[in-house]
Amino acid sequence: MRVLHVISTLGPGAAGHQLRLLVRRMPHDSEIVTLDAGGDLTGTPVHRVGSVRDHDPAAVRRLRRLMRSGRYDLVHTHLYRAGLQGRIAARLAGIRHMVATEHHLDAETIEGRRFTPGVRALYLAGERLGQVTIAPSPAIAARLRSWGVPGRRITIIPKAIDAGEFRFDPGVRAAARARLGIQEDRAVIGGVGRLEPDKRFDLLIRAIAEVPAATLLLVGDGPARAALERLAEIEGVAGRVRFAGPVAHPRDMLCAMDVFASPDQSSFGLATLEAVACGLPAVYGSCVPLEERAAARDPVSGTFRLSHDRESLPRALRAEMLCLAERRGGRLPARSAGEPYDADRLADSVSSLYETIYARPMKRRVIGPLPGHRGQFGRKNSFPLPGGSVRNA
Repeated sequence: MRVLHVISTLGPGAAGHQLRLLVRRMPHDSEIVTLDAGGDLTGTPVHRVGSVRDHDPAAVRRLRRLMRSGRYDLVHTHLYRAGLQGRIAARLAGIRHMVATEHHLDAETIEGRRFTPGVRALYLAGERLGQVTIAPSPAIAARLRSWGVPGRRITIIPKAIDAGEFRFDPGVRAAARARLGIQEDRAVIGGVGRLEPDKRFDLLIRAIAEVPAATLLLVGDGPARAALERLAEIEGVAGRVRFAGPVAHPRDMLCAMDVFASPDQSSFGLATLEAVACGLPAVYGSCVPLEERAAARDPVSGTFRLSHDRESLPRALRAEMLCLAERRGGRLPARSAGEPYDADRLADSVSSLYETIYARPMKRRVIGPLPGHRGQFGRKNSFPLPGGSVRNA
């Protein structure tokens, strides 16, 4: 089976890394097309189709040409823009088997966009062209249903990690600290993720003021970076906060840390799983796999879930500093949340889904317009949406 993955960006981030884990393990002939100019994947062909906005007829035409020439059997889209443009292009190219993955959603936004009625209409129009949407958690599946996606078109396949990619190495630790200008005997509390308000890294900066023996290392970039830098100055801890910027892979930075902290209360928690695989104690606001283990009375050692009390974070960090001193700086063993969150399981589950979809008989049908939605793409040279004047291929 020839599969084309369409993703908005292959740059640093959870979606791009999940796709890398997936295609390396899939038995199918896979290729990738990205809508930005960045990112590579050794051993897998990567095409680039530039697109800077959601409504981009030129990008859809380029995608359609690529899909027709590639003779793909199935298209798998990742992230909102790729999901919209990729599914429309696939239908126009005559590809009838389509899967989408919604990597991260919250209650009111979809990958940074306010979920307005217009965005909802576009999303549902694109979704109806495909067959199945993969949700990485029951919470995201519930949100998709609340937005109007039928439950029969949603399947839950959790995100995953390759624990071996994050094994601790003292040589890597020393080299990373040297690059960052952090002394070897200095305690480092770290966080990884996009620097945006929802991640609540501001709480980490405020908390580090109450942990004077530690340096805070923030790995990632985003629109909140300047505000976080100003906050560090206001709190008087600018000299103890390092902004590492985005990295292609977080292993080096995790090796440089002594404690991992994620105050985000709505995250799936992939970065936290990576941290515990690297032998770090972890305090977290939200991590679905660890919460499942705790609910089953089988918690992962060295992890602590924060409460909504703002004092919970500084208290937990001070406690971890005491534990670190008792271990004399020693590392915890690598741990995991178990087989459901292993990269091989991810590839097996997605591959089985492909085979199931490809085996289904497909009826040729024209998809009608969304109820109550007149559309905004009727102009000449606009790409057609369901209910438009172009007959489905």
